Amino acid sequence: MVKTLQGVKSVLFARKHADAATKEMQLVPYQTSLTFDPSRDSDSTATKDGAVNTSSSIETDLEVEFINNTAAVSDELLQAIFDDELMDMEIVRMDRSNASGEYEAWYMQGHVSEDSNDNDADDNSTRDVSFSVDGTPKHGWTKLTTAQQNDVDYVFRGLDAVTEEDATGGGTAWKDTDNGVAEDPKV
Repeated sequence: MVKTLQGVKSVLFARKHADAATKEMQLVPYQTSLTFDPSRDSDSTATKDGAVNTSSSIETDLEVEFINNTAAVSDELLQAIFDDELMDMEIVRMDRSNASGEYEAWYMQGHVSEDSNDNDADDNSTRDVSFSVDGTPKHGWTKLTTAQQNDVDYVFRGLDAVTEEDATGGGTAWKDTDNGVAEDPKV
């Protein structure tokens, strides 16, 4: 069966390339749009035997729009354009996974080429960040850490403290089998 893919389920993670050994990629928060546009120019030369085509290297445009925020990764994106910092970027499709529980992903390296910031008086501050992608993006599958998964789709938590031993704070997520359950609470 063919499944349609939803734009809302395609999200961008990023980090400074220099931090690859010490930091996991972070979700760019509050994304409103993500554009991934690989292209290849071609040229045709007419010959007496017919056209002979040549093609150039892959060029990839990557652009993310989001509501401006105070997340560290948002600040790093802005600073990267001033510092000409090499960035790691990964698009993860949360609605396409394999049997191992890994998500479809595109990994890229490149530089922030533009960071446009709009600050209208009657709206949220927004950012539109464009990247110049180096080389050819790599297609594959990736797992998300618990923290990354929680950033994408936070989990239910109870009222207790959230600790390493109890990541849900004493809470239990609702299951479909809970529909209709109505026991009297013990007082």
